[in-house]
Amino acid sequence: MLDAFSRVVVSSDSKAAYIGGSDLQALKTFISDGNKRLDSVNSIVSNASCIVSDAVSGMICESPGLIAPGGNCYTNRRMAACLRDGEIILRYVSYALLAGDSSVLDDRCLNGLKETYLALGVPATSTNRAVSIMKAASVAFITNTASQRKTDVAAGDCSSLAAEAGGYFDKVIEAVS
Repeated sequence: MLDAFSRVVVSSDSKAAYIGGSDLQALKTFISDGNKRLDSVNSIVSNASCIVSDAVSGMICESPGLIAPGGNCYTNRRMAACLRDGEIILRYVSYALLAGDSSVLDDRCLNGLKETYLALGVPATSTNRAVSIMKAASVAFITNTASQRKTDVAAGDCSSLAAEAGGYFDKVIEAVS
């Protein structure tokens, strides 16, 4: 996993150049937006159980067959596995958002996820729907628009961080599809 600083160093090193210009400006922006990034990650992590359980509940409400006998969420063990997988995905999205880089998400979470779910018979549509709900909830927490759950966040516009987090969720959906 490369954080913003490591990426710039590796890039400059491969060009045998000093860090400067747009790379240096990007790092300055990354630092100045650091509190917003930390607050965004904190708002996701602090509400992770709620985000995941709401996503799984929403997915089941839209597809009640999932909890019927033979469904992928039928039995407590399968439901627990579904909640666990949602928490893992959300955790790696929050890692990527904190680092400003998706490589940890790609390497540790998405690599082989589709094949695993295919082997287990987990429907991609259900997984993608749960991830979409987690995306919407996380974006609402980042932009502080989640109903009934206002938190103190750093002053300023967090729409770029919300878009970045949304992109990480989109990567998950793409990987599973």
